[in-house]
Amino acid sequence: YRFSNAYDIFRSNIMTAKFNVSIHDVIIICIGTDRSTGDSLGPLVGYKLSKFTFENVHVYGCLQSPIHAANLSAAIDKIRRQHSRPFIIALDASLGKKEHIGFITIGTGPLKPGLGVKKKLPEVGDIHITGIVNNSGATDHVLLQTTRLSMIMTLADTITAALVQTFLTNASPDTLQVPAQPLLHRQIS
Repeated sequence: YRFSNAYDIFRSNIMTAKFNVSIHDVIIICIGTDRSTGDSLGPLVGYKLSKFTFENVHVYGCLQSPIHAANLSAAIDKIRRQHSRPFIIALDASLGKKEHIGFITIGTGPLKPGLGVKKKLPEVGDIHITGIVNNSGATDHVLLQTTRLSMIMTLADTITAALVQTFLTNASPDTLQVPAQPLLHRQIS
């Protein structure tokens, strides 16, 4: 679906999903690498979120310390050791159909990172958010390398603004840079 008010719909879905979150820490795990444009969505969102301070919300994965295939299991173990019954929001870039490039997908249940590039990685998250950055095909690794940075930045700005508005009580929409018309696809599980 395409919505001109995608930001509000996105935020409302996160708020609905984070039931009883006041008694849990909220973890936002931003998955990806800064070494591939198409896979940099997670670390970019983590970097942008690191500029804010949230109550009971912790961000893992950013440009300086990305969470990727090689360290994902260790990061999940660390989160589970340091946080009692955390509510985890997993975020990653994904590949999809050409007509869905630029969409944001929100779903209940765990994220399956690496699926688009045929890697078997541990699932993570109570809910997941993906940004569809390019179309999937036979040369998925090449597609990730040739993804337009402008697409990644637009998705990162939209996701960051929605998360900040969701978790920062004194944030104002006027102080955040939200793209004029982000695209959203709402995944119903």
